[in-house]
Amino acid sequence: MEINQVIMKEIQKNNNMITTAQVVALGFSRALLSKYVKEGLLERGRQGVYILPDSVHDDMYTLMLRSEKIVFSHDTALFLNGLSERTPFEHSVTIPSNSVLSDTLMEECTCYYIKPELLTLGMVWKKTTFGNEVRCYDAERTICDLLRSRNRMDEETVISAIKNYAAYKDKDLNRLAAYAEKFRVSKILKQYMEVLL
Repeated sequence: MEINQVIMKEIQKNNNMITTAQVVALGFSRALLSKYVKEGLLERGRQGVYILPDSVHDDMYTLMLRSEKIVFSHDTALFLNGLSERTPFEHSVTIPSNSVLSDTLMEECTCYYIKPELLTLGMVWKKTTFGNEVRCYDAERTICDLLRSRNRMDEETVISAIKNYAAYKDKDLNRLAAYAEKFRVSKILKQYMEVLL
């Protein structure tokens, strides 16, 4: 048995992975994926995500494929924007406050909520270390998110993020000020900036 050519093309286009939804959209049944897994032709990377055996699993990308509401934020966005060297042990995501992630997704990441109208503010596409593009927040939005959630964050992470942002070549202080205003963190941002810069 081998993988159907139509499915294989889609897998190759997707960096060696495919979702259940993509297979169904191509007109095939979900049961076919189980058959491929039994035969050893595919491996289940995550719920609803299948990868070719021996291919490296891009957990950020597969996480994003499982929900269109997810935007990588906080320490994961720091990493994607090059403001942190450390790959987060658990990815941080932001979703609109009027929606819910599945329990399996909730177990796999740290989740923050935001008013639906603010979800896409500062959203950009960044490449993961595997070269897949994922939704995440730009550097300025990330700094504001860290300040907004500072009670849930490690103080060291916040301080080092602001120091790294100060040295960031692509920083946009006007955008940062505008976002800080929107997220009501202008005062706290000013305090951090005065102490650190």
